[in-house]
Amino acid sequence: MAERRPGPPVSPPDSSRAAPVSRPLVDAPPPPRAEAPVAARAPLSRPSAPSSAGMLLDVPRSSPGGTTALPGSVDSERPTLDQVRRELGDCQRCKLCSGRKNIVFGTGNPRAELVFVGEGPGENEDLQGVPFVGAAGDLLTKMIEAMGFRRDDIYICNVVKCRPPGNRNPEPDEIAACEPFLRAQLAAIQPKVVVALGKFAAQTLLRDSTPITRMRGAWRVYEGIQLMPTFHPAYLLRNPAEKRKAWEDLQAVMKIFGKNPGSRA
Repeated sequence: MAERRPGPPVSPPDSSRAAPVSRPLVDAPPPPRAEAPVAARAPLSRPSAPSSAGMLLDVPRSSPGGTTALPGSVDSERPTLDQVRRELGDCQRCKLCSGRKNIVFGTGNPRAELVFVGEGPGENEDLQGVPFVGAAGDLLTKMIEAMGFRRDDIYICNVVKCRPPGNRNPEPDEIAACEPFLRAQLAAIQPKVVVALGKFAAQTLLRDSTPITRMRGAWRVYEGIQLMPTFHPAYLLRNPAEKRKAWEDLQAVMKIFGKNPGSRA
């Protein structure tokens, strides 16, 4: 805390700098304390211990400017997925490019009403260039089918398009480099519902430091799109007892589409 000094009252800081892009449909926790800005391409030193207060440690705090043209858009028009992919090109925008085998852009129905957003590619995804094809992908497929959809009906993508080394968490500069393309993908598809799988997808899209264990199950809004945060399938493989909660979240999504709950994935 800065030392108090005599003088005229100081105006409160501009609250617009801390406002999230989208407002939750439920009461949100107090915003995290301000930190010094991080250079867009500079790696961030990671804390020695995890935060128990839900601090937004791994996601850039600032949201993209609303007037910034999306990648692939022409004359600020809504881009297509093909245009976004061409703009991404043989991406060299962050250090993840040095270790990847394939860019994992996304797959599924370009006019999908339902989009699943994950964290980033793993080893199998990197080899095949397709998201969610490993063990977590098998579970996600079962979840999608239990909801009454096929993978071809929906669209699946990740926050970052290249595999982080050793499947580590994506770092802030990597998320910052990739996020415009995620935003462009969602703008191109304009789905009815987005399911954010895990901490990184939910916190990146919502700019909310709430832990996924508390955020999941509550409807939120991203750019006018209904968003349901839930657990990542990889987390469910490690914690199978949490599948019941994830299934409750997916049942809420099913109601939006008028589907009756099926058997649990």
